[in-house]
Amino acid sequence: MLNKTRFMTLTSLSLLLGCCALQAEDRMNNSSTTQSTQKLQTGTATAQADKNDQIDMKKLSEAFGHFIGRNLQSPGLSFELESIIKGIREGASGSPAPLSDKEYEDMMAAVQERAFKEMSTTNLKSANDFMSKNSQVSGVIEVVPTKLQYTILTEGTGPTVEAHSSPKIHYTGKYQDGTVFGTSEEMGGPITIPLDQTIPGFSKGIVGMKEGEKRRLFVHPDLGYGTTGQLPPNELLIFDIEMVKANAEPDAKGQSSGLRPDDMDDDYDDDDEDDQDQDQNNHQMNSQTNTMRSQGQATPATSAGQTQTQTQMRR
Repeated sequence: MLNKTRFMTLTSLSLLLGCCALQAEDRMNNSSTTQSTQKLQTGTATAQADKNDQIDMKKLSEAFGHFIGRNLQSPGLSFELESIIKGIREGASGSPAPLSDKEYEDMMAAVQERAFKEMSTTNLKSANDFMSKNSQVSGVIEVVPTKLQYTILTEGTGPTVEAHSSPKIHYTGKYQDGTVFGTSEEMGGPITIPLDQTIPGFSKGIVGMKEGEKRRLFVHPDLGYGTTGQLPPNELLIFDIEMVKANAEPDAKGQSSGLRPDDMDDDYDDDDEDDQDQDQNNHQMNSQTNTMRSQGQATPATSAGQTQTQTQMRR
C-alpha cells in the first residue's frame, strides 16, 4: 500500500521535476536555431505557466487541512483541535516546538500503545459475545466451540476439500460490523490457497466443503490474526466462501492473498523499512501518518485490497 508520507514525498518530487522540466525547456529555447521551434516551445511554456496560474492555493490549502482533520478520528486517541491548529501556526512561523522530537515520539508511542490495548480488550469481548450468541442460531455449526463456526449458504455436489489440500475459491472477508477488508475479485478472480499456509480458522473451516458449495465462516481472533498484523487487534472475521475446485495447483494469487499468517507481518515490515528511508525532516510526519492509519483502515495484505481498514499500532 502507498502510505501517506510516501504520497506527500512523491508529490513534492513531482513538483520539483516539473520545475526542472520547465528550466530545461527554457534552455532549449535559448539554444534553438529555428524560429518555428522557438515559437512552439514558447507556446508550451506559456500554456504550462497558465495552467499553474489556475491552481487555487487557498482551496488546495483548505483541502490539505481537511485531509488532516478527517484523519484525526482515531480509536482511543482524542486530539485537541485548537491545540493542533496552534501547533501548525507556531511550526509555520518557526516558533520552538512544545516537545523535542524524542519526547514527541515517546509520548505518541505511549498513547498508541494504550489505544491498542483498549481496542484489543474491546474487540475480544465483542468477539466472545458474538460467538456465544451465534452458536445458538439455527443452522450454525461449530467446528471449534466458541472459536470457529460456519453456516452453509448453498449446498455443493462436487468433490470434497480435504486437509492439506489447495482449494480454489472465491472469498469475501468482512469484519463483524460488515466492513469488507478483502475479496478474491480484487485479486482478479478465484484464488488457490494451500491450507497449510493460511490462518487456522480458515483452513479448518473449509475442510469438508464440496465443489459448488457456499459457506460463511465465523472466525474468532484466537484462530485468526489475534493482535498481529495490520487488521484491528482481536477482530472477529467473517468469510463468505464459494468452492470452485476442491484441490488445485497453488498460484501466485493464492500465495499473496493475505490469508497466510506471515503475509500480515511481511507487509508491516515492508512499511517499516520504507519509513526508515525517509530523512529526518519527515520523521514527525511519519509518526503522524502511523497514527492516521491506526483507524483500522487496512487490508489483511497489500494484495488483498486497498481498504482501509489497516491497524498500524502494534505492541
